[in-house]
Amino acid sequence: MEWGRTKASAQSVTDGHISSTRYSNRLGMCSMFLPELSALVAALLFALHPVHTEAVTGVVGRAELLSSICFLSAFEAYSRSARPKSSTNWGPLMVTVMLVTGAMLCKEQGITIVGMHLRDVVELGPRFLEGKGEKGGLYAPFLRISTLIATSVCLLLARVLVMGAQLPVFTRFDNPAAGSETPVRQLTYNYLLSVNAKLLLAPADLCCDWTMGTVPLVESLADPRNLETLTFYLTLGALVRVALTSPSTAHREVVCMALALMAFPFLPASNLFFPVGFVVAERVLYMPSMGFCLLVAFGWQLLSTRRGWRKGMWLGLGFLLVVHAGKTWVRSMDWETESSIFLSGLKVNHRNAKLYNNVGHAFETQGHFQDALKFFQQAVRVQPDDIGAHINVGRTYNNLKMFDESEAAYLRAKSLLPKARPGESYQARIAPNHLSVFLNLANLIARNSSRLAEADRLYRQAIAMRADYTQAYINRGDILIKMNRNHDFLLALRTREAQEVYERALFYDSKNPDIYYNLGVVFLEQGKALQALAYLDKALEFEPEHGQALLNSAVLIQEYGLTDLRPLAIQRLNTLLYREPHNERVHFNLGMFAMDERDFAAAEAHFKLAVGQKEDFRSALFNLALLLAEAKRPLEAVPFLNQLLKFHPDHVKGLILLGDIYINNMKDLDAAEKCYERILSVEPENVQAQHNLCVVYVERGELGKAETCFATAHRLAPHEDYIHRHWGIVRTRIQQQQQQQQHQHQQQQQPQHRPPEPSCEGDGASCPPAL
Repeated sequence: MEWGRTKASAQSVTDGHISSTRYSNRLGMCSMFLPELSALVAALLFALHPVHTEAVTGVVGRAELLSSICFLSAFEAYSRSARPKSSTNWGPLMVTVMLVTGAMLCKEQGITIVGMHLRDVVELGPRFLEGKGEKGGLYAPFLRISTLIATSVCLLLARVLVMGAQLPVFTRFDNPAAGSETPVRQLTYNYLLSVNAKLLLAPADLCCDWTMGTVPLVESLADPRNLETLTFYLTLGALVRVALTSPSTAHREVVCMALALMAFPFLPASNLFFPVGFVVAERVLYMPSMGFCLLVAFGWQLLSTRRGWRKGMWLGLGFLLVVHAGKTWVRSMDWETESSIFLSGLKVNHRNAKLYNNVGHAFETQGHFQDALKFFQQAVRVQPDDIGAHINVGRTYNNLKMFDESEAAYLRAKSLLPKARPGESYQARIAPNHLSVFLNLANLIARNSSRLAEADRLYRQAIAMRADYTQAYINRGDILIKMNRNHDFLLALRTREAQEVYERALFYDSKNPDIYYNLGVVFLEQGKALQALAYLDKALEFEPEHGQALLNSAVLIQEYGLTDLRPLAIQRLNTLLYREPHNERVHFNLGMFAMDERDFAAAEAHFKLAVGQKEDFRSALFNLALLLAEAKRPLEAVPFLNQLLKFHPDHVKGLILLGDIYINNMKDLDAAEKCYERILSVEPENVQAQHNLCVVYVERGELGKAETCFATAHRLAPHEDYIHRHWGIVRTRIQQQQQQQQHQHQQQQQPQHRPPEPSCEGDGASCPPAL
């Protein structure tokens, strides 16, 4: 279904309903069987009937509108082809054939228009018995009917071929009576006829969904609802009696046509030929309501001509039209949004778990997971054996990051699946949407790398239940690649097995771009770049805007240096950028291509856009900082490196680059030391960090620490010449420092030599005076 349509869309379906009303009044059976005033009454009743709201507002109902227009047009065209009845006008008859085809393509019950023209067969019977032959006009009607029957047979055969000669698979919740035993099934099917009749007669409690527990099963003859069934058949019998025995030919024709209009279009939805996937559907009453409105208008015409009844009938008609108009307005407001229509259904129906599920889906779509969870849990309480409700609960818990509760809900859903029986096909006994429990549970379990084998078993179980379940193949292939990733031999085996899984999936769905994309990933894991690129190109052949294939094929071209394909890679990235202008990975890879082409301005712009979209994008942050550092703008790189380390504190290359900037540009040796020590706490054998830490000690003049540090670095990388050379420089400096210190020490240890005192003896000597 579709809600919140644009004004143009709403106007188009309203125009369709108006067209159906116009055809039923002026061009079709109303004007053919009723006087002008009564035909107008029938058209007004049809236009305002509240049961039409679903057909007019829901996207599925558009098929009903189109089918009805073709249905009525075919009726009118066939009538023109039979004027006069003794001959055939082939132009209108061919138009009738095309319109019958169009009606059936829109909706299966469109083909029942053929049954509306069986009155020709009824007319043929007496003439054939009288032996009037062609003179009596047998040939032309027989030719027209034969043409329509042949057309119908061809259309039915085409329909069977399209369906693969198989009926759709429905759960017992879609139509509970279909899986019930005799006589519960027959009693319920017959009771549903009276339910549909009540919707036409008194459309008070309308509901968008009538499946599951909305209409409880009629389990015995003592059920009082059987009286409603009996009343329905008595009324139908009375009308049939009028159609067959009324002395007035006009009365017979009107009632006969009204009954035919109600009966024939409803036959496909009646469970008479095969079970349908619903209990009651208001939209399928769109065409039968034409016959109902025709019958009511005819009854109004008969009663209004009685003496003393005219005024009362006009007042009653006016009141009915006003009430119908009001109810239709309210129902139109109910269909305004997804949540409003399902909430309106819960006002009149508390036994339908599907309504609770649908309200939950509406909240889930809006991101209100807590509110959605409440409705999903209520659905489980209303219908404890509803597998879909348990799946919804599990998915919502998963969205709320409550993984244990989610797993428990999925396991309960899985436990409700029908158990396999020896020699019996499981595929035919399970609804396809219920198989999603295996995928959801496996995806949840696969979050834990130690449980990948358990997830793989779930995928294999889903594939065993339905061999053409391509999504299970896709997910299983992904699991196989993740398993044993740390063991090269086992990884090779797993990737080969994943390749076989995807190739098997192609057998069932050879045009699925996701399968080709995943095969490309497998070959990439195997190191077969050209084969991987071929499969990515194949995915793009089937879906030119496949986002992952566009991105990863461009990355592959860049990483493997396929220079002749670089323009193609850039073109693909720009294509993806046009569709997803805020995709940070696209900006990053365009930045990397710009770096390769030395267009540093463009690279910087793309890296900044990538970081702007994802502030913890480690590759973009580091490459942007590196670009700025190499462009002699190291101080501009520091904020991006700090941002990188905020989200990824153990990013080794980022720490090394920041440490180098601290040493060379900011002269902050303490900050640089912290960077290198952080690296060594994560990677104790990181040679570059060990060497740069030694440089910090040298810059500080702590040559002893530097010598010990270089010794450790040399032990880590004994064949690195630059470490040995720098270590030698430090040892030389230490020796020089030691020699200088030794020399100074020796000088301090030598006695001091003073000049001799002058002698008082001798010629001309002067001595201090004695005290």
